[in-house]
Order: sequence, then C-alpha cells, then structure tokens
Amino acid sequence: MTEAPVEDFSGKRTAEIVGITYRQLDYWARTDLIRPSVAEARGSGSRRRYSYRDLLELKVIKNLLDAGLKLESVRKIFTYLRDNLGEDIATANLVINGQDSVLVHTGEELIDLVHNGQGVLNILPLGNVKEELDNAIVELRPAPVAGLGEQAVVGG
Repeated sequence: MTEAPVEDFSGKRTAEIVGITYRQLDYWARTDLIRPSVAEARGSGSRRRYSYRDLLELKVIKNLLDAGLKLESVRKIFTYLRDNLGEDIATANLVINGQDSVLVHTGEELIDLVHNGQGVLNILPLGNVKEELDNAIVELRPAPVAGLGEQAVVGG
C-alpha cells in the first residue's frame, strides 16, 4: 500500500481535484458535512486548507451523490462511515437501491443506513476512490522546471 501524500490543498484546488464546484465545497464546509482539517477559513482573506484524507472523503461524498442519493441520505451514510470505519472509509462497498443505501461492512454484515427497500441493487465500490484521487492530483500538479531539480509542490 502506498503512503498518502503529505501536502495540503486550497479550496479551489480541492474542488478541481474532487470534481465538484467551489460553491458545493463551501456549502459542505459551512453545513458541517466535511470541514477542512488543515485550516478553516477565519474571516476575510483567510483560506481553507484541505488534507489528502479530506479529499478522499469529499470524493466518496461526490460518488454517493453521483449514484443518485439525496444529500440528506449522504449525510447519514457518511456519518456512519466516519464513525465506524475511520481511516478505512474508502474501502467500503455500498449497495444502493434507488434512494436507499446499504453498507457492505467486512463482507458478512449488511447494515441499512437509510431504510429498507426493494428493487435492483447496484454495487458502488469505494476502493478505487483513492486511485482516482491520486491520479487527479498528479494530473493537476505542474511539471518540474528543467534545471531546478525535484521540488515539493504544495497544492494550490
């Protein structure tokens, strides 16, 4: 398993990498869906700074919304994922049935996070979120300038 990058990202860069609008990111921070863990905005001129883990969580949220879940359901699901899976949030698989969602936990246990429903189930694997996020960071990172050698690039 590769080690996560040790850098932080501006709000603008975070939105680009995750594939959401800055307005969504701002709303999610103001409504406590996900707050930046490196630095929160504190008045005029201050900037939010997001960690790699924040980006991973934001990407999971985006995938849930893209799968057709309502934001209220995503809040419930994400709270459960955060409280019960911690660092392993992107390793979960969710079984989604329309507006209903069931967490596939450790292979044996299924937990209904919203409410029961019937219908065709779609599996939404979250295991590839980390790879997608890493690729987006690499794509947006500027190439090193010839003659300057390898320098660490901080997001943003």
